Amino acid sequence: MGRTLAVRLDSDGDVLLTGPAVRALARTGNPVDLLASPSGAAAARLLPDVAEVLEYSAPWSGFRPPPLDRDATLGLVGDLAARGYDLAVVFTSFHQSPLPMALLARLAGIGRVVATSEDYPGSLLDVRHRRADPPGGGHEVEAAMELAVAAGAPAPGEADLRLAVRRPLPPLPQELPAALRDGGYVVLHPGASVPSRGLTPEHAGSLAAGLADAGHTVVLTGGPGERALTAATLAAARDRVPGAAVLDLAGRTDLPGLASVLDAAACVVVGNTGPAHLAAAVGTPVVSLFSPVVPPERWAPYGVPVVLLGDRTADCRGSRARDCPVPGHPCLSSVPPSDVVAAVEDLAHRAPGAPATVPQPEGGPRCAS
Repeated sequence: MGRTLAVRLDSDGDVLLTGPAVRALARTGNPVDLLASPSGAAAARLLPDVAEVLEYSAPWSGFRPPPLDRDATLGLVGDLAARGYDLAVVFTSFHQSPLPMALLARLAGIGRVVATSEDYPGSLLDVRHRRADPPGGGHEVEAAMELAVAAGAPAPGEADLRLAVRRPLPPLPQELPAALRDGGYVVLHPGASVPSRGLTPEHAGSLAAGLADAGHTVVLTGGPGERALTAATLAAARDRVPGAAVLDLAGRTDLPGLASVLDAAACVVVGNTGPAHLAAAVGTPVVSLFSPVVPPERWAPYGVPVVLLGDRTADCRGSRARDCPVPGHPCLSSVPPSDVVAAVEDLAHRAPGAPATVPQPEGGPRCAS
């Protein structure tokens, strides 16, 4: 039996979007290992049909790429060679090159290397896949699946494109009151791995206050490094609505625990960052405050009911800016609490499968699917 190496050297959200393509590769009958970065390894371990997760800090990828570690890189080549893979499929976003990883795969003696590449690959790729027009077009989930099919995976049905996580998920955290354990709360996740895609604490606090004032219990989530952000969000919310029903769980869950919290939620309010895709992977509707620094047609939450909020015509659109280049972060901070409340109530209370129908706000487009 052969063995396949899938590669996605990005963050948790990117790895989750690659999940359907990894499952497609597994349908060939060969075990699939996934090579991930340290920032994506937790998501990789959540993916169904991944046999083993390997880690590598690539100097060409990530928000803060590490310097080249010669010993670690040569060690990776040796490890891949020892495992005897006969196929490597290198998944990347449109703006990334797969060729550094393809070179390492060749050095490891992997017999067949497949990737999407706009750059001339020389002899590094056996299959050079091209994305459909327009350049870079199509959602990342669909683009990854196209690459898997080019590598020999079977063509997918509609259900095969859905994001998913391994189940059962862990129990809900003890800090979540018993009255909320059957769900019904709204998650607000104000942070983001890239600052330009997250919410300011003042804006997030106004959204939490608006949701609480509308009768929703709000659960704030975030990683250990986002505790100051959620604490400031909570304080801002209670300045507006004293005693607001807002619970702060930031730093109290790992990624599987966060998946459990999102799974039990009625709806998730979040920027365009990893937890938006984790919510989609557990099937929870998403109100996405989407910073247009990247295009939503590639990066919006996939396969669940979603409402996109924010000014998609903002000056930062398409810039891939990591820090907001416009003072005040207006593409998101201009979204009023009333729009978020309306979107949450539409998504949380409509019948399964019914279309989201929320009117266009003034000052920026909103779309629903």
